[in-house]
Amino acid sequence: MPANLPPQYFEAERKLKTARTPQEKIAILEELLSLVPKHKGTEKLQALLKTKIAKLRSAVQKKPAIAKHGPTFRIEKAGAGQIALVGPPNAGKSSLIKALTNANPDIGEYPFTTRFPSPGMMQYENIQIQLIDTPPITSDYMEPWQSELIKAADGLLFLLDLGSPNPLDTFQAIKAKLKEKHIEIVQSEEQMFSLNSTFAKKTLIVANKIDLPSAEKKFTSLQQALPAHFDLLAVSALRGDNLEKLRKEIFIFLDVLRVYSKVPGKKVDYNQPFIFKRGSTLMDMAQAVHKDFTQKLRYARIWGKNKYQGQKVNREYILEDEDVIELHI
Repeated sequence: MPANLPPQYFEAERKLKTARTPQEKIAILEELLSLVPKHKGTEKLQALLKTKIAKLRSAVQKKPAIAKHGPTFRIEKAGAGQIALVGPPNAGKSSLIKALTNANPDIGEYPFTTRFPSPGMMQYENIQIQLIDTPPITSDYMEPWQSELIKAADGLLFLLDLGSPNPLDTFQAIKAKLKEKHIEIVQSEEQMFSLNSTFAKKTLIVANKIDLPSAEKKFTSLQQALPAHFDLLAVSALRGDNLEKLRKEIFIFLDVLRVYSKVPGKKVDYNQPFIFKRGSTLMDMAQAVHKDFTQKLRYARIWGKNKYQGQKVNREYILEDEDVIELHI
């Protein structure tokens, strides 16, 4: 019986020849196995691929543990917040970073092109948000230093590949790998508190390659299968679908506010907002402008949406996005 292998199988097979590490080879072999039609004519091929995967996994497990003084990476936070991108090989993380930021990461058609964290600054209206490209994660491998970078970020963007055979299985496998590192992904801060975990990470889930054939169907299936508390946004880093919406979603996801300081008698500079977490008060603003203002502040006037313009507010006033504050000492 003929195997009737699809064209994607031979493309993945070519990638295998350029794979440099056991982890890369395992990822490609698993992709090959998923592309093999399941019938009697492919039983030997399936068995061969499974044997190769098992041997490589065994070799990886026998390698000595990496010393604690191994490489570590810390990216200094910049802008209104820091978001780390995580996902499987070839999901398009680097392409998305390139489409959204000023960065120019290496992009390749083979897995594990990204080896080290690479930051880029994404413009959203009058602020910038830092996005970090990270190496791919599989069920078998995650860079030893990667968990610490993820824990330090303000949130995660989990990128899934609508061109892969089963994006849901990939989601579950990476979620489990993160959990091994004591990282639990959640969608809201309320869930973070309910888990009572130091490293519960607020996560935005995005499905890339919506431009591919049959991607819409996969997206709908994935949307229905994900836990109810997770929303899902479909994008195309290549074609540009929903990238502007994604910029806004990332801003909303960070849960930050832009507040402007107004000097009495002068115009407001809307290009230099102060950034605060939602729930911050007028006194947080006073402290940010000058440390002495918290003691010397007499009163403040505020301009903003749905407010009486120039009205006086007290020290307990809770800031809102795009408030203009005039401090009087």
